[in-house]
Amino acid sequence: MEKEYDFKGVSLLVTHYNRSRSLEQLLRSFAELNCRFEDIVVSDDGSKPEHIDYLHALQSQFSFRLITTPKNKGLGNNINKGQDAVQTPLTLYVQEDFTPAAIFPESFTHALRLMNTRPELDMVRFYAYFEYPYLKNPDNGFYDMGFKVWKPGYRKFYMYSDHPHLRRTSFFQKFGRYIEGQKGDFTEYSMMMSFLKNKGQAVFYKDFKNLFTQKNSEVEPSTMKREEWRQSDNFFLSQVRHLYRHLKFNFDYLT
Repeated sequence: MEKEYDFKGVSLLVTHYNRSRSLEQLLRSFAELNCRFEDIVVSDDGSKPEHIDYLHALQSQFSFRLITTPKNKGLGNNINKGQDAVQTPLTLYVQEDFTPAAIFPESFTHALRLMNTRPELDMVRFYAYFEYPYLKNPDNGFYDMGFKVWKPGYRKFYMYSDHPHLRRTSFFQKFGRYIEGQKGDFTEYSMMMSFLKNKGQAVFYKDFKNLFTQKNSEVEPSTMKREEWRQSDNFFLSQVRHLYRHLKFNFDYLT
């Protein structure tokens, strides 16, 4: 008999924009892993009518609350209104283009234990593009993230990320709301700085590529557009990018 996981006290919050099939994949994957949350909130950012229609069809299968807006207002607004709707003590935040792996339920059980036994923790991170450089105190694959401004490198600043994570629903009380009316990258960066300046504490799952998979299909590609210089592999641009981030991150944190 397959084990069932009933995560009481946790709401799954999913932000969505014009990727209803991706959302279906995410919700179906959780169901196939026998993961049940106390509540599911889908926050939509003014998707096209055909996607809204499909979301309503999905509601009968997955019993989520749909929070909508008449027009696209950006990432900050979408997370804010979704988080406002959460009524449980903890929030598992996932964007619609991620899929949980088979090992997720057991690892998430450990993450819940950490949050419930360590009140100083603000967040548990499950996914990243690179390993956080300063990790300590291993516990079932999770490590404390240690930020000190004097430590070398700029990657130490990336304690916060919009990638899948578990956080306290009271998150806004300590770190403020997401900035609205700005591009997604700036919104995420602003919250990263707020997290650091307000002494946020987080743990990081070291095997960060194996709890979630980010899937961008040809039918529903990523809706996040970034400037070319941010992603270019050109050696000169890469060096300029590293220097810029090093100077900017330190300046913004210290001012």
